[in-house]
Amino acid sequence: MVYFSIRFQQTCSCYFSTSNQRSSQFYSDPFEAVKDIPNGATVLVGGFGLCGIPENLINSLLKTGVKDLTAVSNNAGVDDFGLGLLLQTKQIKRMVSSYVGENAEFERQYLAGELEVELTPQGTLAERIRAGGAGVPAFFTATGYGTLIQEGGSPIKYNKDGSIAIASEKREVKEFNGRHYIMEKAITGDFALVKAWKADKAGNIVFRKTARNFNQPMCKAAKTTIVEVEEVVDVGTFAAEDIHIPSVYVNRIVKGGSYEKRIELKPKKDSDIVRERIIRRAALEFQDGMYANLGIGIPMLASNFIKPDITVHLQSENGILGLGPYPTEDAVDADLINAGKETVTVLPGAAYFSSDESFAMIRGGHINLTMLGAMQVSKYGDLANWMIPGGKHKILDKCSLPLTGKHCVDRIITEKAVFDVDQTKGLTLIEVWEGLTPEDIKACTGTDFEVSPNLKTMQQI
Repeated sequence: MVYFSIRFQQTCSCYFSTSNQRSSQFYSDPFEAVKDIPNGATVLVGGFGLCGIPENLINSLLKTGVKDLTAVSNNAGVDDFGLGLLLQTKQIKRMVSSYVGENAEFERQYLAGELEVELTPQGTLAERIRAGGAGVPAFFTATGYGTLIQEGGSPIKYNKDGSIAIASEKREVKEFNGRHYIMEKAITGDFALVKAWKADKAGNIVFRKTARNFNQPMCKAAKTTIVEVEEVVDVGTFAAEDIHIPSVYVNRIVKGGSYEKRIELKPKKDSDIVRERIIRRAALEFQDGMYANLGIGIPMLASNFIKPDITVHLQSENGILGLGPYPTEDAVDADLINAGKETVTVLPGAAYFSSDESFAMIRGGHINLTMLGAMQVSKYGDLANWMIPGGKHKILDKCSLPLTGKHCVDRIITEKAVFDVDQTKGLTLIEVWEGLTPEDIKACTGTDFEVSPNLKTMQQI
């Protein structure tokens, strides 16, 4: 088990939307709003996990029987809810997503060669959609350079025998200010299916808490944007400065009849002693005043051990700055989740924002620390984190799995040791668990490393 932190220094970018003359139309029946979506259409579908998905529009699309859809969505729901329903009926031909998620049918269809899947890093996916709505046809990003994303050849579709039928294309590379970037093309859709909280009768809409996620940028990146809302209010109910999406981006509005708002994951207490050892060491990385992004799993749990005498502003990639503790049972809110899709709370002074805004904070260098879990890390800080792991060692000379990021890791924390990473010199062992020696660490590490002259016993908060 390997966990580590990254300090970011990246740039920002933008793409394009096609739109006809717009005037928001209101529908009482979601089926009527989607019945003209044709076979083969590209449909942008909002949501993060199950939070903020357009439940009624998806259920209505199921009833239309439309087929051969290209669905652009961060993930594909679960087997029996959200986009998972359209996968079950094989109405989707291609998914453009960042994450397979907890959907066994999605994984089965992909590996069986029944479904095309274009996997895209989440921040890149958000930016491709944002660029699509802004009229920018392509942009350059450092994300994916030196990985299978840049090199091409990632399987989009398999043949029945397991060989690759369709592979991803190689990306163009350019250098700016001594750093390499790859070109990504913007995404636009024929239709966008969006879930919002409220709409006024002029067609302006607002979102609620973390249900904003991918919904906001998707509103702007389709020829026809269909929004389902929980409530329609009179013009003037929203102050003009409080509107999240103005009516110019909205074609059709439907008031949803009912919402299940299924919660995908509820927090559970971690009782694993080894995991807690990593968590208590990782929590020492937090510094007073720091803005920190936490990945799912152990990194998120590290927030429970922040020293009481410091302030750390926690960012969650699905759209929170000011993440708080897990809620009590009576305070659980389906519209308020973290990146691990667990229900959470926020602290006073917190802010909500969209997925594209969230990754702009990270890419733009505004977040001081990112803490993530890893399948493999190389001695020079390469990260492999997006395919099923294999092999004994997790810290290696060279990652055997496809790279998620190149030269992006600064520190590695395991249950036995802590390493600093130099992108040219390699690893230096700086801490070991009590009772262990550098020789013990060498025996369970798949690469060589230097030993710090100031080697310490592994710290715990």
